[in-house]
Amino acid sequence: MEIIKSDIPDVWLIKPDVYRDNRGYFYESYHFERFAEAGMDYMFVQDNESMSKKGVLRGLHYQIPPFEQGKLVRVIKGAVLDVAVDIRRHSPFYGKWCSAVLTGENKFLYWIPPGFAHGFLTLEDDSIFSYKCTTVYNRDAERSIRWDDPDLNINWNFQNPVLAEKDNNAPLFKDIQSPFIMQ
Repeated sequence: MEIIKSDIPDVWLIKPDVYRDNRGYFYESYHFERFAEAGMDYMFVQDNESMSKKGVLRGLHYQIPPFEQGKLVRVIKGAVLDVAVDIRRHSPFYGKWCSAVLTGENKFLYWIPPGFAHGFLTLEDDSIFSYKCTTVYNRDAERSIRWDDPDLNINWNFQNPVLAEKDNNAPLFKDIQSPFIMQ
C-alpha cells in the first residue's frame, strides 16, 4: 500500500496493492495493523454505503464533538470527486480544501480525519460510495457547510448538481462556529 499525503498533510490518498489475474482482482481495503503502522490507528465503528446517479453532490458534512468523525472512504463502483475541507481553527490549512478522484477501477481510498468537512460529487451513474467512520452518526451533532461557498471556492467542475435540501440551505463557511482546534 502506498500513502500519499495531500496538499493538507493530514488527509491521505491511499493506493492499495491490487492483485489482478484472469479471475478478477483482490485487495485489502482495510487492515488495522498496517494502517496503524502508517499512523492511522483509529477504530472504526460504523460502515456506510450510498448509491447515487451522476451529478449528485453530498456534503459538505461534519459532526461536532464528542461525535466528530474520521472517515476512510472509497468507491466500489463508478467515480466520485471527493473533497475534504480543513475546519480546525489554528490550522495553517484552515479553510483550505483538497480533493481526489476515487473510482471503482483505481480502488484508491481517502482518509479524512476528524476536524474536516467532507463532501463528494458523483461523476458516473450508479456510483457506489462506501466509508468507514470512527464515530457513529448522531443527527444532533451533524453540521454542514454550503457546497458552493464563495470563500472556499471549491472547484467541483460541475454545473447544477443534484442536492438534498439541507445541503442546498447549509450555512456559509464564514458563519460556522468550528469547535475544532488544532493543537
